[in-house]
Amino acid sequence: MHAFKPLSHIILVSLLAIACTHALPTLDGMDLTLWKEDRNGCKGHRAKMVEALTKEKEKLKALREMEVVQLLGRPDENDLLERNQKSYVYFLGPGPACTGPSGEPRQLVLRINATGLVKETMIK
Repeated sequence: MHAFKPLSHIILVSLLAIACTHALPTLDGMDLTLWKEDRNGCKGHRAKMVEALTKEKEKLKALREMEVVQLLGRPDENDLLERNQKSYVYFLGPGPACTGPSGEPRQLVLRINATGLVKETMIK
């Protein structure tokens, strides 16, 4: 009987871990593989997704920081803000790191609070 006690604890912990995770949202009209391949917006794939992103950006709110990275890839820029908040920036057109002419590209800006959750999504 005592041999089953550790096994039952393992099963319980596993079930709790599974129950605490949730699926990442689906962003309709966006090819996230192309999005991730288009670092800094240099290839122009992200620019083609702006309309869909505008409709879907609210789905990013309340995601954890690591979930954002899983979904959208590493940000093109990130800034540390006041009170341990962060800002993640994804360029929607050719950003400053791209070769060729660049102006002020549109950006998806995610504000992440001190607990690591997205609290604001903006397209500038």
